Amino acid sequence: MNTIKNVPSRVLSRRAGHGLEADREQFDRNQAISISKAINTQEAPVKEKHARRIILGTHHEKGAFTFWSYAIGLPLPSSSILSWKFCHVLHKVLRDGHPNVLQDCQRHRSNIREIGDLWGHLHDRYGQLVNIYAKLLLHKISFHMKHPEFPPNLEVSDDVLEKAAGTDVNDIFQLTVEMFDYMDCELKLSESVSRQLNTAIAVSQMSAGQCKLAPLIQVIQDCSHLYHYTVKLMFKLHSCLPADTLQGHRDRFHEQFHSLKTFFKRASDMLYFKRLIQIPRLPDNPPNFLRASALAEHVKPVVVIPNEEAPEDEEPESLIEISTVQPVEQVVAEDIFEQTFGPLNGVMKDDRDLQIENLKKEIELLQAELDRIKMEAQRYITQLKAQVNSLESELEEQRKQKQKALVDNEQLRDELEKLRKIKLDSDKALGLCSEAEKRAQSTETRYMKLKEKHNELVNIHAELLRKNADTAKQLTVTQQNREEVARIKEQLELQMDQVQRESEMKLEDQSFQMEQLKQALEAKKEELMQIQQNLSKSEQVGSQLSSQMEALHTEQDSLRKTMMAKEAELVSVQNIIEDKETLLTQEKNRNAQEIERLQEHLSEKKAQEKSLQQKHIDDQFSIIQGTVKEAENIIQDALAKLDDPLHIRCTSSPDYLISRAQSALESISSLENGHAQYTQNLTDATGLVGALAQFAHLMADTIVNGSATSHMAPTDHADRLTDSCRDCGNRSLQYLNELKDRQSLRHADPASVRRSLESILHLGQELRPKNLDIKQEELGDMVEKEMASTSAAIEDAVRRIEEMMNQARQGSSGVKLEVNERILQSCTELMKAIRLLVLTSTNLQKEIVESGRGAATTQEFYAKNSRWTEGLISASKAVGWGATQLVESADRVVLHTGKYEELIVGSHEIAASTAQLVAASKVKADKNSRNLSKLQQCSRSVNEMAANVVASTKSGQEQVEERDTMDFSGMSLIKLKKEEMETQVKVLELENKLENERMRLGELRKKHYALAGVYEDLEEVVKPASLPRAGILKKPQLAQKPIIPPKQNSKLDKGDGVYQAHLVD
Repeated sequence: MNTIKNVPSRVLSRRAGHGLEADREQFDRNQAISISKAINTQEAPVKEKHARRIILGTHHEKGAFTFWSYAIGLPLPSSSILSWKFCHVLHKVLRDGHPNVLQDCQRHRSNIREIGDLWGHLHDRYGQLVNIYAKLLLHKISFHMKHPEFPPNLEVSDDVLEKAAGTDVNDIFQLTVEMFDYMDCELKLSESVSRQLNTAIAVSQMSAGQCKLAPLIQVIQDCSHLYHYTVKLMFKLHSCLPADTLQGHRDRFHEQFHSLKTFFKRASDMLYFKRLIQIPRLPDNPPNFLRASALAEHVKPVVVIPNEEAPEDEEPESLIEISTVQPVEQVVAEDIFEQTFGPLNGVMKDDRDLQIENLKKEIELLQAELDRIKMEAQRYITQLKAQVNSLESELEEQRKQKQKALVDNEQLRDELEKLRKIKLDSDKALGLCSEAEKRAQSTETRYMKLKEKHNELVNIHAELLRKNADTAKQLTVTQQNREEVARIKEQLELQMDQVQRESEMKLEDQSFQMEQLKQALEAKKEELMQIQQNLSKSEQVGSQLSSQMEALHTEQDSLRKTMMAKEAELVSVQNIIEDKETLLTQEKNRNAQEIERLQEHLSEKKAQEKSLQQKHIDDQFSIIQGTVKEAENIIQDALAKLDDPLHIRCTSSPDYLISRAQSALESISSLENGHAQYTQNLTDATGLVGALAQFAHLMADTIVNGSATSHMAPTDHADRLTDSCRDCGNRSLQYLNELKDRQSLRHADPASVRRSLESILHLGQELRPKNLDIKQEELGDMVEKEMASTSAAIEDAVRRIEEMMNQARQGSSGVKLEVNERILQSCTELMKAIRLLVLTSTNLQKEIVESGRGAATTQEFYAKNSRWTEGLISASKAVGWGATQLVESADRVVLHTGKYEELIVGSHEIAASTAQLVAASKVKADKNSRNLSKLQQCSRSVNEMAANVVASTKSGQEQVEERDTMDFSGMSLIKLKKEEMETQVKVLELENKLENERMRLGELRKKHYALAGVYEDLEEVVKPASLPRAGILKKPQLAQKPIIPPKQNSKLDKGDGVYQAHLVD
């Protein structure tokens, strides 16, 4: 019994929904497992497979929402190792994750900052590293948010770098500084890790050391790109600015260059990095930015990550989640259900559906395989680029070494030739020297003995001088304290002077004798060939020297005896000095203790004074806060009255509103003065408190009176005035909110409040009653001016339509271009017809004035018929305003920002305005006038052109707007009946809405006529309009449609150029 043929749609949607939910749950579960395995408390590096799954998850969901949802729940404050591994994983996700990860991390900046600040205050081996790593991540996020041209992995081309830097030197300068700050954060982390680790090979192979070294792989990748970009930017800066200006930049770059080179060298020596990353080699010396050609020698450092083969015990990961396979039990249950009740309606699958599903699966697999091949190809390309760069650098080094070897070879050849010449000369001189040495050896021994004696005398003299200097210093110190020490010192100085003079005299004699000896030795060296002949003379000189040496020995003994006596006297003097020094030290200690006590007392007084001053500042700030809170209550109460229904009956005059607004503006000036006084002197807030109270009351009074004035104003002005009052109150509350914080209080500026008050003041001046008394002699000029301004407005409209047509031809094509051209062409023809009508109306008015004024002047005629004149002015303004509105509507339609209905309504409006101008001109015209008949013909032409605009607009709307084809072939009878009922409900709703809009249109027209002041007396054509402003073309304040007596058949005469208006659905 197969009675169930159709399965409800809710069941099918529930099945599909369960499949999506299961996929999402499986994804969340896998991400949670990967995050928990990657970020744990074990002191071991993060496994690459877990980090890779997390990164693939960000690409799967196009963001890091799931990652942060689990990361926020981790107990990061409980373990520094957990926080360290969290920072490492976040760094990898930022670099290799989806581009939207940066936005998600920006929203969680506060979480990263809190973790860094927490561990920065704790003394833990990982705590300080976590603090530095958190600052690096925050700086990285800020930099890439400010410069979206640079992705988080910093891999951009040189063209993108040039575009990001721009042509402005200030922007390049600022970008370079930010790159330096970025590099400082990276290097600071690497230096901190290096300080905590021993760089030995054994430490880098331990899990604890690898846990700290693992994040440096990302640091190496970032630093290589930052180094290349800073080199490029520095060369660009040196091409724009003088070298002296960039001295600070060069010093900072050199410091970072040496730090980076040391870091790369240290990392390349570790075995841990050798199997994970290929670290580039930096040049021995930094680039010379003062030489522009050095840029060509710069080689971009490339970091290569070798291919990582998955371990054998690791199961291969499937990048495509196959969740469409149903369990066996579900398939069996569906087979039993189909055997019992028949196949489900809408669920039967033919061979084509199965083929489509199989093809989709194959496409997904092929897409994954293609992505994998692309990744491998990109990796191979980067490796080959790195090899090419390394080979080029090696080739360049070999070239330099070859050049250097050639230069060294030439130098060695020159030195060899010089050595050969020197050898020949030395061989010749050796023979002579050997003979001279033998002869001079005997005299040299004697000279050495004399030199030793002289050195001993010099040393003795130096010791005496040193002791004399020490004694002089000690005597100068004690001379200021005691007179007895000064007397002893004077005696000793006299004695020492005598001894010194005697020793100096003896030393002078000895030096003179030594000089004579030197001269004699030099003469002997020059006369080595004749030394045998003068040997007897030299022996005599030797005997004389020996006698002199004996005399010197005797003098030395006498000097030693005198020195012993002086030393004894010095010992006694030193004992006396030591006693005096002990007394002085005791007195100094007492004075120091007294000074310390006085300083402690003074510091206590200063602390008390500082605390009292801070308390006074806090009291003044609390007074300001109380005043600000009370001011907020006053302004909030005034804002509440804007929406209070009981306040609707309250009214006020624009003059009083203007006076209140001016007073409020004056209070803002006093508020600024009080604010400036308080920021200069935080202990005096009297001026600011008084100004705040006055500001709050006057602002509330202005808001309340503005709301009361809006109750008597027109709808447009009332809405604008109410919005301005509400905006003024909100800006005032925003300004008061800035005064609540000590930091924002200094920079609080009421400029926005001042602008809001000025807008209220401007609206109040607009609402003031205008003086309607016009001099009679000005009416004629007003008519001519209005007609001239109307003609100018129409000509401007024609010009704008031509510009729009040219723009439409350039910016669109096909059906849209055809529709736009047809609409703009019809609008152009309508503008031409209106311009002809205005010219004809002007000629008819001149004819009326000439025929009716008699002996009076033109101004007197217009003054005599002031009602008719003001009707003409109003009608001409209506025509000009209608032409302007039609052009603006056409512009919006062409730019696809407006509606076609606006163009249709504008056409009807301009037709009615021209009819009003015709009726106003016909009142005093002669029935047989040729200008009148021509004016009626122009009016009919205008109506035809307006109808053409409407027709072209409707046809263009039908061409542009696509209508959905209604296909009901797949619906059942009940479904069709249900759709029919729903359509009837929509039709009734739209009819009710249409009826309400028609009633609203009628009320608007009634209000329009009421504001225009049109009398029901058919003899009066148009009530005098308010004076228009010269040179300003906008919609008149009064209605422009005159009342024409209806004919007996209740039909309008088309010969008059006037057609009966109809409502257009």
